[in-house]
Amino acid sequence: MKAALLRAPNDVLFGDVADPTPERGDLVLKVRAATICGTDIRIVSGRKTMGVRYPSVLGHEFSGEIVDAGGSSRFRAGDAVCVDPAIACGHCAYCKRGLENVCENLTAIGYEVDGAFAEYIRIPGRALETGNVFAMPDGVSFEEAALAEPLACVINGQEKVGVERGDVVAILGSGPIGLLHVKVARLSGARRIIVSEPNPARREAALRAGADVVVDPVNEDLKAIVRDESGGIGADVVIVAIGVPSLANDALGLARLRGRVSLFAGFNKGEMAPLDVNAIHYNELIVTGSFGLTRLQFEKSLNLIASGQLDTKPFLTHRFALPAIGEALETAARGDAIKVAIVS
Repeated sequence: MKAALLRAPNDVLFGDVADPTPERGDLVLKVRAATICGTDIRIVSGRKTMGVRYPSVLGHEFSGEIVDAGGSSRFRAGDAVCVDPAIACGHCAYCKRGLENVCENLTAIGYEVDGAFAEYIRIPGRALETGNVFAMPDGVSFEEAALAEPLACVINGQEKVGVERGDVVAILGSGPIGLLHVKVARLSGARRIIVSEPNPARREAALRAGADVVVDPVNEDLKAIVRDESGGIGADVVIVAIGVPSLANDALGLARLRGRVSLFAGFNKGEMAPLDVNAIHYNELIVTGSFGLTRLQFEKSLNLIASGQLDTKPFLTHRFALPAIGEALETAARGDAIKVAIVS
């Protein structure tokens, strides 16, 4: 089959690889849509190396059609499915506490298991046993279903930071993740949503997604605008939705007393930034991280898309066929697109 093989940082070769060789119980899907994540870009560029294998096939946001059901009693060939790519073990100390996204033995499709930038993908039988494989709801396209994974990660982040009805929410960064945060914050009942983004096209995208105010942090005083929009006290919630370490400290200065700050975005290994620990201490700030997703959050995400409560279609701005994976990755890395999809 054809696939995009990551051989080393900045070395992605499109060509022939071995067909998936499923063991009993595994599924094989024909990939119908796979979207490019910021994490994929960081891996390709070499800025993220932890857990990365060479050679490997990336792609963890995807949907497809079953071509080999592996003897499953739940699914059959021809079924349209999407997959939560984070497979928890179910028995470690964290899984027992219901914290499967930080499972000690997490197996991730697109990292430990070859991913979806390929014609076909093997889904381990364990993913079927654990309930990581979901039938696609009627009316949901393959492209929309591929976005269930990043949306579920955003749901996880907002559940951690506790966005509540009536909150003023400031979001730093208006890439695909920042825009999803806008959508989810609005569904959670946020009163005012302020988005900080230097890219004018992405500021416009934030307004279309439902932001009330967009700010150019290069030429405008973000802190003054947040205070003005919040009655002078600062945001209830601040979400760092882009992996720029210095923004973590900026976020502390935007939050009100006893405000909540989410360091949602992943940062490159070795990148450090000072934090004003006195601001955390004296202002009684709650600062939280956010990693991955759970199966329940994936299901919530899929239901939000299927019900029409959260429209992901406008996010899909660029589409490429698999042979153009190099151009697709370059487009995503440049920031020209909101979300880039590989479709078949």
